[in-house]
Amino acid sequence: MDVNENTEQGTDGPQIPSEPAPPIQSRFLFVDVAALRAKQLRRGARPRVVADEGPPLPRKAERLAMEEVRRGLVYYDVPPQKPARPEGEA
Repeated sequence: MDVNENTEQGTDGPQIPSEPAPPIQSRFLFVDVAALRAKQLRRGARPRVVADEGPPLPRKAERLAMEEVRRGLVYYDVPPQKPARPEGEA
């Protein structure tokens, strides 16, 4: 899985995707994408959520990452599944 940086470059604000990512239906995929984004935030990436929108922003990287994923601000790629091997092969 790869968290992409398909975003518009602002002059003074954070990078925000041009259109929201499709909603994540699987809670396992949500956790994986949010964990990768939290790692980026801990390493110094700028938050994509603007503080003026609604309730105050969470301070922890993990909570902020989950909010960004929930709002569709994080793009992700799911690699295609490998074909299953027949039972006789090792």
